[in-house]
Amino acid sequence: MLPDPDVPSLVRELTRRADPLRLRHDVEFLADRPRSRTRAPEAMLRAETHVTSELAAAGWRTERQPFDVRWRLGSTDRRGDHPLALGLRLHRRLAGANLLAGLPGGDDRPTVVVGAHLDTVDGSPGADDNASGVAALLEIARLLGRLPRPPAVTLMFFDMEELGLIGSRVAARRLRRTRQIVGMICLESVGFFAGGPGTQLVPAGFGAAFPGVAATIRAGGQRGDFTLVVHRRSTRAAASLWRRAAKVAEPSLPVITLRDPRPDGPLGALAGLAVPPVNHLGRSDHAAFWNAGIPALMLTGTANFRNPHYHRPTDTPDTIDYRRLAAVAVATAVTAVSWPAGGGR
Repeated sequence: MLPDPDVPSLVRELTRRADPLRLRHDVEFLADRPRSRTRAPEAMLRAETHVTSELAAAGWRTERQPFDVRWRLGSTDRRGDHPLALGLRLHRRLAGANLLAGLPGGDDRPTVVVGAHLDTVDGSPGADDNASGVAALLEIARLLGRLPRPPAVTLMFFDMEELGLIGSRVAARRLRRTRQIVGMICLESVGFFAGGPGTQLVPAGFGAAFPGVAATIRAGGQRGDFTLVVHRRSTRAAASLWRRAAKVAEPSLPVITLRDPRPDGPLGALAGLAVPPVNHLGRSDHAAFWNAGIPALMLTGTANFRNPHYHRPTDTPDTIDYRRLAAVAVATAVTAVSWPAGGGR
């Protein structure tokens, strides 16, 4: 983390450097076919090669971290728009690999992890879910690689998110043993925006559980034109910082912050059983870090509650807003290097 950064100046500097065309190139390369360790392994290796090559060009060192796990409760990666319990599955054995990247000189200090999942469901090229997150992460690598002092930021590309956060669950445990992690930012389906009225849906029971956020969405005509920042008490200040940075990077990008009331750690995961709507707030890799007691944020365009192409063959690169995606990358890069001490103040 950089000492006392001038956040607006840093945002403006990185905004000048960010390139929507580079983001488009990465999304188009990744999302020309489905990517899955179990269903499309050659495409996953191709995606890994692209990520590693782009990271190396930006000055990052990448470590491939294989894992082999047995009897893990997760989910199915069949195409379709039914999340959570409707797709529960017990996996007998899964062998995959995460990618971890760091800058030389930046890996011996307390670190912020920024991550995105590389895989897709069966049959979907996954431009929004989640080539958009991966492309933003690669742009963050380029932006941070040019800073005068290497920041203490770790980038992670997770495997098997679509099978039930398998890769991030492994990664969170490993990182806790080897590094001091002060926070984590997850990029999940961050490239699709819909500006028409009524394009933003909310889950059943959401209005009762989060009346303030539901009222904000209604007041905006239920337009799917915002980025949602999901946080907990431990990352309230970091969420506020991301919102401020995004406003400077792209004034036309609305941001809504939503606090998950659950505590970090295993107790938070169990609490979701009592209040089902909050389970939607843990539908990506940040949840593995929450459950490991690590403060985390999720950035998202709300996936199936906005994007009609979610988990379908039509989730293609032409549906992505690359200008706003560049702003997401900039705000995330700035938040990572400026992570507030204590995170939740």
